[in-house]
Amino acid sequence: MGTFTVDKNLLQDGKPVQIISGAIHYFRLVPQYWEHSLNNLKALGANCVETYLPWNIHQPAPDRFCFTGMADVERFITLAQRKGLFVILRPSPYICAEWEFGGLPAWLLRDASLRVRSSQPAFLQAVERYYAELLPRLVPWQYDRGGPVVMMQLENEYGSFGNDKAYLRALSAMMRQYGVTVPLFTSDGAWQEALQAGSLCNDNVLATANFGSRTAESLDNLDAFQPERPLMCMEFWNGWFNRYGDAIIRRDAEDVGQETSTLLTRASINIYMFQGGTNFGFMNGCSVRGDKDLPQVTSYDYDALLSEWGEPGAKFFAVQRAIHQHAPEIEQSAPVGLLRRAYGTIALNRKVSLFATLPTLSHPVKSPWPLTMEEVGQNYGYILYRCHKAGPGKVEKCRVVDASDRVQFYCNGQHLATQYHEQIGEQIPFTLRESDNVLDLLIENMGRVNYGPRLLSPTQRKGLRGGLVIDLHLEADWDIYPLPLDNIEDIDFSAGWQSQQPAFYEYRFAIDNPADTFLDTRSLGKGVAFINGFNLGRYWHRGPLGYLYIPAPLLRQGENRLVIFETEGVDVGALDLLDEPVYIEVSENTT
Repeated sequence: MGTFTVDKNLLQDGKPVQIISGAIHYFRLVPQYWEHSLNNLKALGANCVETYLPWNIHQPAPDRFCFTGMADVERFITLAQRKGLFVILRPSPYICAEWEFGGLPAWLLRDASLRVRSSQPAFLQAVERYYAELLPRLVPWQYDRGGPVVMMQLENEYGSFGNDKAYLRALSAMMRQYGVTVPLFTSDGAWQEALQAGSLCNDNVLATANFGSRTAESLDNLDAFQPERPLMCMEFWNGWFNRYGDAIIRRDAEDVGQETSTLLTRASINIYMFQGGTNFGFMNGCSVRGDKDLPQVTSYDYDALLSEWGEPGAKFFAVQRAIHQHAPEIEQSAPVGLLRRAYGTIALNRKVSLFATLPTLSHPVKSPWPLTMEEVGQNYGYILYRCHKAGPGKVEKCRVVDASDRVQFYCNGQHLATQYHEQIGEQIPFTLRESDNVLDLLIENMGRVNYGPRLLSPTQRKGLRGGLVIDLHLEADWDIYPLPLDNIEDIDFSAGWQSQQPAFYEYRFAIDNPADTFLDTRSLGKGVAFINGFNLGRYWHRGPLGYLYIPAPLLRQGENRLVIFETEGVDVGALDLLDEPVYIEVSENTT
């Protein structure tokens, strides 16, 4: 057994050690590719891997935990140890990470009085239920027990959210109670106010900083705030995330290499990201500009050292050179990519409208007034609100009150309006027929905010919070259909299809020797795609992406099944599987 401690330096078995780490999020990669990414991290010359642990993945429901498949963090730690890598774990309740709700589970929002990231007893009790299950799984992997885990994070960028020290101390006590013995750390922006608000230095918790430029200045700030302690950049940002309707953000590789060289002369480093991976399913986060929510894209490529699909780029070699110049004795090697293949055009097999198959997809919740997504026990995806309105036929005006995030309004199956959150509340004219009229509101949860005080906003509760106003009154008597789309086997493709309605489209195609491929989404409008039942994530014609990445392990030798849920009324035909990603040009911010 060894020791890993923090003094004036980071000490491994009493000797100074410099951490050269890269961030790989196991939950953003298929497990079959974890080893490939770790091999390339070793080839870079790193001695450590860092990862967040998202609470919402590991506790998807209050009474259910998940540590299998893409959530098998212990398997990931085991692989890292086999590669001779240290491991830094960040199991804080909140992770940001451009991940849905910053990793906080959506079911917390069922309690309207709960205040996340605070010393409120109700929130701390929820955290403890999670930690009581999680931490005993991590404790045996600590360095002083023969494992590779050398540090764990207490909270993430808390100095950019609050300064509730009682909360931080409660987390620290909880982690120690459940057996965490390795050093704890916080990570914050590299300026005085953020460090002061988010750190717990007087309790022997190491403060680290997150930045991607002005390295010397940032390290000076950290050194002045926490003198006589080791310096570490816990997130050295080498790229950035992307949002719908915005041009892709790129960063010069040589600039990254130069900043890395400067950093290595004084501090330990965690490269964020080494490989970003993919926001599969409905797990993309959402950032904020002013009062405007800006959902992030399915890809978390991040312009990282390895691409979303595991291909080393110019940044890999620039950073590898910087490491070699700093420590030529470190063993390095050539990185490797993964096989990609174009499978060509695949033909449409069957299609069905959402409204036709609705009875097989969802059991309605009846309520006199609308209930939010969380109130009906749903976390992610879509939700449909249906009410009935008698005639006679005349032009009416209605408006949706207080909904998130995107509403599509239908009267008797006819699409009348689509409103994103900036337009929600605007008047919608429509005509009632003489007999019964069916009014449908299809609402998409496009991803909860992952950073800043808007985590506390009522807008993070999704669906219809207010109601539908016709004339001057709110409509009553609703059928509410949860549509998490977690079981697409319930789709009845024999139920019928109608144009200009949300619909499901099925493709079946046979392949030999599965390889990575890319679904070309440029002919589509907006929706999600499933390969062999696995949710690949969202697509949107706004760009900047024109593809969804399909890793080879999700494909089968022989027949495969692709299902598209297209919400924009696009009559989807044949689709293409490519061997390269494709993009949609975005000239300005349009989201």
